[in-house]
Amino acid sequence: MLDIKFIRENPEVVKKALRDRNVEFDLDYLIQLDEKRRAKIKEVDDMRASQNQISDAIARLQGEEKNEKINESKEIKTKLGHAEFELKAIEEEFNSLLYKIPNIPLDDVPVGKDESENVVLREVGEKPKFDFTPRDYMEIGTRLDLIDTERAAKVSGSRFGYLKNEAVLLEFALAQFALERLRGDGFIPVVPPVLIREKMMRGMGYIDSKKDSEERYFLENDNLFLVGTSEQSIVPMHANEVLDVIPLYYVGFSSCFRREAGSYGKDTYGILRVHQFDKLEMIVFSPPEISGVEHEHLLEVAEWLIGELKIPYRVVQLCTGDLSQPSAITYDIEAWLPGQKGGEGEYRETHSISNTTNYQSRRLNIRIPYGAGKFEFVHILNGTALAIGRMLIAILENYQQENGSVAIPDVLQPYMAGIKIIKRA
Repeated sequence: MLDIKFIRENPEVVKKALRDRNVEFDLDYLIQLDEKRRAKIKEVDDMRASQNQISDAIARLQGEEKNEKINESKEIKTKLGHAEFELKAIEEEFNSLLYKIPNIPLDDVPVGKDESENVVLREVGEKPKFDFTPRDYMEIGTRLDLIDTERAAKVSGSRFGYLKNEAVLLEFALAQFALERLRGDGFIPVVPPVLIREKMMRGMGYIDSKKDSEERYFLENDNLFLVGTSEQSIVPMHANEVLDVIPLYYVGFSSCFRREAGSYGKDTYGILRVHQFDKLEMIVFSPPEISGVEHEHLLEVAEWLIGELKIPYRVVQLCTGDLSQPSAITYDIEAWLPGQKGGEGEYRETHSISNTTNYQSRRLNIRIPYGAGKFEFVHILNGTALAIGRMLIAILENYQQENGSVAIPDVLQPYMAGIKIIKRA
């Protein structure tokens, strides 16, 4: 969340950020509510101080004077109870509104209304040329008995799939390949819980809007959320802590769960957009002064991973209207899928790399030492290392052969039990 002191001192900056993000929010009302809140806090504090003074006097007095002070104390106690009740209501409304304000985009983020105004920064890699019309991944995966969405629909409903045979080996090959590189870069591997408490999900900034909350799976009886990415479980590991060693790097591997509530009718075919998928996610806790450098480093690592797989891709910078609530700047990587659109091909998102600055750390109270006896909120970054399902799709489409087989990328072959090509008799 944003610092209310910053909001009070820079209302026009915050209003511009809200406009750029296409977020409707009455900031003037929040500022007025904050003034009311601070006045009520002073009123409550003054009453408590008076009550303490009277209590001290009662201990010293005798007779009628003591009785007068006792009656005065009872009167203040009643007024204090009413004031505390009013303060609680004000603070609940204040905090609810404050949590709805998204992060302020960095200056170099392009202003735009939605994903249609995102900016392509570069295209990398040579797109494969085929002497045949390339097939889409579902045709390939079905023929090779790698993907089964029909039975998954019978068991679980829409937007699920079974991975089978060599597809399973490919999943773990991708994970091993990425983990080796990331461990070499100093990332600590973590397999986190995939269920987290409501206050932790709220601390991450992903359930404050109706749109965001509808995207999450919530177990009401247990007050637990299923994570949509391991970042949502790993970052809160350090809630209410002071970090002594930074930058601190993690790579989390987990299943991820998304309701895809806002994607009705979109990508219903296959496993491109599903309710459950596995992903390797990078998380960095960074000093504020170098978080921009760390953001570029995460992008560099993600590009190296997809580049080693020899999958053509492009890097896209998200505009203000397409940023998530916690993000101040985001890059996406989109892989080339030659089998899409009847063999014409298209780019589809496989990675997202964001700097949330101190938006999440302020909510979760994650700090670092700053000067003599001082502390500041750490900057938190996240980025996809590999979204396993989507990279599997990219491999099937880019490495397909005319006879229906699929070659295994060179860098994955050491993890594939001697298999260099997927084929059926």
